[in-house]
Amino acid sequence: MKKTILILIATTLTSLSYIHAQEPFWLGADISGTTELEARGVRLYNAKGDIRENTALMKELGLNAIRLRVWVNPRGGFCSKDDVLTMAKRAQYYGMAVMIDFHYSDWWADPGKQHIPASWQYFKYDEMLYALAEHTRETLQLLKDNHIDVRWVQVGNETTHGMLWPMGKAEDNMQQYAGLTEAGYQAVKSVYPDATVIVHLDGGCDPYRYNFIFDGLRQYGAHWDMIGISVYPYWDKDSGLTSSYQETISKVVDNIKALNRKYGCELMIVETGAEAKKPKEGKAIMQALIKAAKTQCEGHCKGVFYWAPELEGQYPLGAFQDNRPTEIMDAFTEASLQ
Repeated sequence: MKKTILILIATTLTSLSYIHAQEPFWLGADISGTTELEARGVRLYNAKGDIRENTALMKELGLNAIRLRVWVNPRGGFCSKDDVLTMAKRAQYYGMAVMIDFHYSDWWADPGKQHIPASWQYFKYDEMLYALAEHTRETLQLLKDNHIDVRWVQVGNETTHGMLWPMGKAEDNMQQYAGLTEAGYQAVKSVYPDATVIVHLDGGCDPYRYNFIFDGLRQYGAHWDMIGISVYPYWDKDSGLTSSYQETISKVVDNIKALNRKYGCELMIVETGAEAKKPKEGKAIMQALIKAAKTQCEGHCKGVFYWAPELEGQYPLGAFQDNRPTEIMDAFTEASLQ
């Protein structure tokens, strides 16, 4: 009897430890442009009109994670590894988890462009592998030396067609794209063994592009820990992928479940956004997306990150007007309280 009671107590304690160890649902934002806005003299405010530093404002809105992009040799130094360290320190100060997003370019990398950094322009494939790995290690080692706890690392940004074109163009050189991805994966693990390595594509409602890329990566032996997806109903409708945000979300949920079954990994919505000039609709979209991600994906979607909510005037899908958050961000605040 005494032995049975002890076993029951041990089992209960183990169960409680497991419950306490469960990760939260991640509510994040990519605020990589924060220091550049500051350099331009832009001030941000909360809904009450009080001045706020951007990271502090995201924390006030209920977010628990921050995503930061890294460029190789960017003009002006914004989003360089040193600039990223500055912003990562702020996130760490507020107790927010950090995601690092390597673009492997001197500027934007996305499905329409994956430009080789100028200093890597004439590298052969083996030299490119080394440069990518060294840049990844150097950046992460700088963060680690400054006691930044990096939870996730993206090896490439929206690499729907590969990266470092033409060398790593997936449609033409899938094996080389896989090799570059693997070089990044191993570099991450050499500095942060426990970090979750993400491969990130756009068009989260379209299973074809995900099966194409991840079948190719698997065929050539590349590794990843998590699949990152972008979910933009605005762009899906504009490109004819879907006819409404409801259709986008429904297809995203189906794709997340199917990808988990096929590849055996978890997923995260690492980018999303809605029209800033339609805040009421934007809030409804974010509410529906967060709810679906939390409750309809069989536990396999681990979070939702808004892309550049503070970006105003240059981009239609931010979430600020007059340098303060619109009701779009209320969807995140409300979700953080549930």
